[in-house]
Amino acid sequence: MQPSRDISRLIEIMAALRDPDGGCPWDLVQDFRSIRHYTIEEAYEVADAIEREDFGDLREELGDLLLQPIYHAQMAKEAGHFDIGDVVETITEKLIRRHPHVFGDVVADGAADAQERWEAIKVHERAAKAERKGDAEPSILDDVPQVLPALARAEKLTKRAAKVGFDWPDLPAVRAKIEEELAEVVEAEASGDENALREEIGDLLFAVANLARKAGVDPEAALRDANSKFTRRFHYVESRCREDAIEPAVAGLDRLDGYWNEIRSKDKT
Repeated sequence: MQPSRDISRLIEIMAALRDPDGGCPWDLVQDFRSIRHYTIEEAYEVADAIEREDFGDLREELGDLLLQPIYHAQMAKEAGHFDIGDVVETITEKLIRRHPHVFGDVVADGAADAQERWEAIKVHERAAKAERKGDAEPSILDDVPQVLPALARAEKLTKRAAKVGFDWPDLPAVRAKIEEELAEVVEAEASGDENALREEIGDLLFAVANLARKAGVDPEAALRDANSKFTRRFHYVESRCREDAIEPAVAGLDRLDGYWNEIRSKDKT
């Protein structure tokens, strides 16, 4: 078996790995549930390579991600559900259907018009899907995946609701909602009710995700950037502790905060 630029070789390799006669023992005992977290992880690693603009890593991570649908399709073929050809046919049919301005006679007046047509087609698709499943009253929120990270799902839910006019009029209105939710967090904290506190913090986070969407900011990306910034700054704090020959755990908050403010100042210059 030799490497190849042809995707059919990848399909052959996956089939060989899953072959009961001579396949890989580890691959043979996997199922859809056991590898689903790898699918999610690989997507995040692709996103990470893009954010770092590391195109060598991106090439490799895209390959790892590509393996996932091949893997799932191989297991589906073994179970008699579908194969990778069915997967490819489904997505090509969907792309053609959703781009009548490219593959049909419809004319799209710019990117915004194309996006609007895409969304209108998706509305019809959701209704048809609900009808096939026997859902009498389909919701615009029906196909927002439950498995999305909570912050990303909050942004997507509010974006969907906004499409039918259920939205704050402007950023000041969302900020006012955040202040309201923060006040309710303070009230729940004072009450000593842990369940209420958990609920109110959730409402606060949801409102912040709404603010990000309204401001045109991807909340997941913004939080990832904040995580990276915190990590970089905390590494600086640790290095300053080493310079002063003191363990962070015994340095005290005032000293640690002083180191933190040093790197904050450097970031602003």
